[in-house]
Amino acid sequence: MKFKVSIYDTTLRDGAQAEGINFSLTDKLRIAEKLDQFGIGFIEGGWPGSNPKDMEFFQQARRRRWKTARIAAFGFTRRKGVPVERDDQIRLLLEAETPVITIVGKTWLLHVLEVLRVKPDENLAMIADTIRYLKDQGRTVVYDAEHSFDGFADEPEYAMATWQAAEKAGADVVCLCDTNGGRLPAEIGRITAAARGRLNAPLGIHTHNDAGFAVANAVAALEAGATQIQGTINGYGERTGNCNLISVIPTLHFKLDRPCVPARSLPKLKELSEFVDEIANVRHDPRQPWVGQTAFAHKGGIHVHAIERVARSYEHVQPESVGNHRRVLVSDMSGRTNILLKAAELGFRLTSDGPEARAITSKVKELESAGFEYEAAEASLALLIRGVLDQNPELFFTVESYHVSMRGDARSSVCEATVKVRVGDAVHHTVAEGDGPVNALDGALRMALGRSFPRLRKVRLTDYKVRILDGVAGTGAKTRVLIQSGDGQREWGTVGVSENIIAASLQALADSMEYALLKP
Repeated sequence: MKFKVSIYDTTLRDGAQAEGINFSLTDKLRIAEKLDQFGIGFIEGGWPGSNPKDMEFFQQARRRRWKTARIAAFGFTRRKGVPVERDDQIRLLLEAETPVITIVGKTWLLHVLEVLRVKPDENLAMIADTIRYLKDQGRTVVYDAEHSFDGFADEPEYAMATWQAAEKAGADVVCLCDTNGGRLPAEIGRITAAARGRLNAPLGIHTHNDAGFAVANAVAALEAGATQIQGTINGYGERTGNCNLISVIPTLHFKLDRPCVPARSLPKLKELSEFVDEIANVRHDPRQPWVGQTAFAHKGGIHVHAIERVARSYEHVQPESVGNHRRVLVSDMSGRTNILLKAAELGFRLTSDGPEARAITSKVKELESAGFEYEAAEASLALLIRGVLDQNPELFFTVESYHVSMRGDARSSVCEATVKVRVGDAVHHTVAEGDGPVNALDGALRMALGRSFPRLRKVRLTDYKVRILDGVAGTGAKTRVLIQSGDGQREWGTVGVSENIIAASLQALADSMEYALLKP
C-alpha cells in the first residue's frame, strides 16, 4: 500500500543515540518487526561502519521477510580525497545489502570549512560521487542534508547547490534536516517551500526537538511540500530527542487527512509506544500526547460533567482510535459527576441524586484535604466507596499489631518486621526480613494472609513512592505513601497517610491486600 506521505523510522540508529538508551541486537530485531507489522514504510537499522552489532543486524534482517517496511542502512558521503569505490565505509554500506541506503552530507558552509575542512566544491563532489555510485549499484538513496536550515539561513545559494547536487546525482529523496533543533515552524515552512520551488526530487524532513518544535516543524515542512517524515518512536534521540512519530502519525491521519500507515494500525499506536519503551527499559511517559495515561484523563468537575454528556466537548479525538481510553480522576477538585463515573468504572452503581454520591464526594474531599490522594490509588478509592455504601462492611482481615526493627553492624544491616493479623477467629503471627522496613512489612503481611488466602501469595509490590506533605514540620511531618501492586495479570494503586511513614506504608499495604481479595 502506497501513501502520499512516507514514514521513515530511525529509532534503531538516531533514537539509540539518546542518553540512557542502549539496544541489543535482539532488541533491534524485535522493534524492527513491530514497526513492520504496524505499517512503517522505512526502517533505518543502523550504521554498518560504526559497530559490529549493526552489521549483525543487517545480516539477520536479510533473512527475514518484511511485510511493509524497506530496511535502510545509514552512512556518510565518501571521505575527502578518497575515490568513492575505495572508501571502506561505502563498501560496508553495500555489504549490508539493504534496498535503501541513507547518506548524510554537509549543507552548512560552517561545517564544510571548519569541521570537514574541505573546499565547497569538494563537498559538492563528495555528495554527488557517493549518491551516483550507490545508484549505479541499484540502491534507493535517501540523502540527509545535515544542518539544512542553519546552512540555508547563512548561505542560501550554497545550501541549495548541495541539494541540487544530490538531486542531479539521482537521490530518490532529499531530506532537509534541522540537526540542531533550533528552528521555528515558520522558518522550516519557508525554507522547505524554497527547496520545493527549485527541486524536483521528493523532499523529506528530519527534525530534532531542542527547542520543543520537532513535531510542529515536521508538520510545517509537510504543509510546504515535503512527503517523507523521519523520526523516532517516543521521540528518542540525541540531546532532547527527535521528532516523535507517535505524535506525527495520528496527526497526519486525524488532523490533516494524509494517512501514512494502514488505518487498522492506529488503534495499536499506544501498544507500539509502550512496547518500544519496554524494550528500551524506559518508563512510559504518562503525559505523552495521544497515548499517555493522562492524555484523556479528566479531573475538573466541569470537564467531567461535560464529557459525560458530550465526550468530544473536551476530547479532540476518541481515545480508542489510538488505543487509549478515557479516565475520570477523583480528587478534591472533583464534582459529583466524577464520583458517579468513577464508581461505575470500579463496578459500583450510584444515582446522581442519591445521598451516597454526596456522601462519597464529601468523604473524598475531606480525606484529600488531610493528605490522601486518589488519582493513582483507585483501589483505595474503591474501598472508600464500598465503605460508604455498605456502612460497616465486613473486612477480610484486621491487622492487630506490628513491629519493625533493624539489626546489623557497620558493614551490613537487615530489617525485620513482625505482623499479627486476625482472619475471623484465626490469628496469624509472622515475621519476615527485608532490605528495608516496607519490604520486610510487605513480606510479613503477605506471609500471614497467605495462610488463609493462598491467592495473595501472587501479589507483589511493584512500586513505592513517599511524599512529605508539610516539610516545615520537620520529622513530625505528615507523609503520604503511594503503593502500586500487581498479581501478574493486573495492577492497582493504594494510598496511606500518617505522621509515621511505617504506619502510612502499612495502611497502603493493607488496602492493597483487601482490594486483591475484593476483586478476584
